[in-house]
Amino acid sequence: MIGRVARLVWAVLIVSVTHGAHPAFGQTPETSQANAIFAEFWERFAREFPEYATFRGDNRYNDRLTDWSQDAIARRHAYTRDVLARLRQIDANRLSGQDRVSLEVLRTRLDQRLQVEAFAGSEWMPVSQMGGPQLDFALLVKSTPFRTSSDYEHYLLRLAALPTQLRQLEALMRRGLATGWVLPAEAIVRVPSQIDAWLASDVTANPAGRPFVNIPAGIPEPVRTRLTAEGKRAIAADVVPAFRALKTFFEVTYLPGARKELGASTLPGGVLYYDALIAEQTTTAMSARDIHDLGLREVSRIEAAMTDVVRKTGFNGTREEFFRFVHDSPQFYYTRAEDLLAGYRDIAKRADAELPKLFAELPRLPYGIRAMEAFEGDNADHYTPGSAEGARAGFFEANTNDLRTRPKYEMENVFLHEAVPGHHLQTARAQELTGLPEFRKYTFIVAYVEGWALYAESLGDEMGFYRDPYSKFGQLSWEMVRACRLVIDTGIHAMGWDRQRAIDYLRSHSGITGKFATAEIDRYIVDPGQALGYKLGELRIKALRAKAAAALGDRFDLRRFHNALIDDGALPLDVLEQRIDEWIARERARHTTG
Repeated sequence: MIGRVARLVWAVLIVSVTHGAHPAFGQTPETSQANAIFAEFWERFAREFPEYATFRGDNRYNDRLTDWSQDAIARRHAYTRDVLARLRQIDANRLSGQDRVSLEVLRTRLDQRLQVEAFAGSEWMPVSQMGGPQLDFALLVKSTPFRTSSDYEHYLLRLAALPTQLRQLEALMRRGLATGWVLPAEAIVRVPSQIDAWLASDVTANPAGRPFVNIPAGIPEPVRTRLTAEGKRAIAADVVPAFRALKTFFEVTYLPGARKELGASTLPGGVLYYDALIAEQTTTAMSARDIHDLGLREVSRIEAAMTDVVRKTGFNGTREEFFRFVHDSPQFYYTRAEDLLAGYRDIAKRADAELPKLFAELPRLPYGIRAMEAFEGDNADHYTPGSAEGARAGFFEANTNDLRTRPKYEMENVFLHEAVPGHHLQTARAQELTGLPEFRKYTFIVAYVEGWALYAESLGDEMGFYRDPYSKFGQLSWEMVRACRLVIDTGIHAMGWDRQRAIDYLRSHSGITGKFATAEIDRYIVDPGQALGYKLGELRIKALRAKAAAALGDRFDLRRFHNALIDDGALPLDVLEQRIDEWIARERARHTTG
């Protein structure tokens, strides 16, 4: 799973346009108009969402935070409608190559976003156990450069702005309470405990205070002393009171007023709201029923493969008994966090060595492996992107908070998904592409990005992983989780499933532990539709690989095919298929002329 912040920001697209732009030499008026919109879009995007600018290495706005006031939200919605109307006026037939792709990507994403924004309460649920300032601000601290005194001065301004932003988020949640747009209580009970880390008055214990613990020696000592003192004051005067107020509101007001029902279709927007989320998250026109039925078929297929693998381990018993065996056996678990991280680093070395066999070109940006924050609790391991200019590496963040929920036999699969050839490779490659508008390098489309990462898991067999039948079981177990998501997400949000039914279904089919299964189900509850993109994207990518291999025969080059998949950045699935069709035609021509 890629970091939640990237997903959140792309879910609130903000645009502006340049008027009166003149065509550049050799460009059609349509090309010039489109590229002017693309450029201004991205510049405005950075100003409106300064945290996201920091995450991607643009540090011009490190002194501010996003404005979540109603006026700011309304302004952004108006811009979205305005730019979409202007994009629709451009004749795509008068654009060529990447300009035409960019137009189609942006129009598709903005149109899908408007369908969701038509339901006013979609932005009135900004804090959950999966995301909110208690998680996102910690990532912001990790992503901010702290090299000069100016870096610290800007950060102090951000800390001063934090109370206002948290009050704005509280105001949104109060509007949600008044209108019925609230999250289900069952799924969000962990939020107050996640906030606790921000209540520490000790700078060394508070996530916001970490930059002040070791200020670079290159900054003069008197300045270091002053910055440390101001940091301590900001923690005490701004950060702690703001988070304490948020926790009190959540415990005293929000949780008691939260929904008892789970499904998105029980919100004021009803079934149409969930349909809009499905369209945005999957970039398909599939209905909830179609997705549910596809999930049932995938569950049945993967079950047969899991049964076969269990047989290969030599275990004598039912599959359910095998689940209990691997859960209860100490041999499958580390007892020290540092050993788990070392295990992942060993997997990384082996994976890196196999990449040239699968890709014609690889990204330059390095990646690292580190532990997740303790206050994130049972949340899933995830990838945090690096910065485009290479000043900050990407990171696979492993959950070391409860080692009994992280078995060794799942590690190869998890790593291939989150790091290489999964999220890190695809994201870093997109950031380094040339000849594309900037927004294309950072577009996040769940069905593509998570579909690619799930497809990357399946490449483990070709990379020499999953040789141990237990590791193969781990890979199939996680593929089963993604198939179960098709059944469970639609079950909860369209068919009235309760939480325990969903937990039982996931546990009985996938074999993951009860505690982790519960955290997974709570994730699906608060983020409707997001979990659908993984399997739908993976299935489309596998179908495109089969299509290309059949069309090209012995001329099919897997390395070139993989680069064709990732060298346009994230795309809606239909656009991805168009691009692969074009690549197949070019490959045929290349071999013909060669």
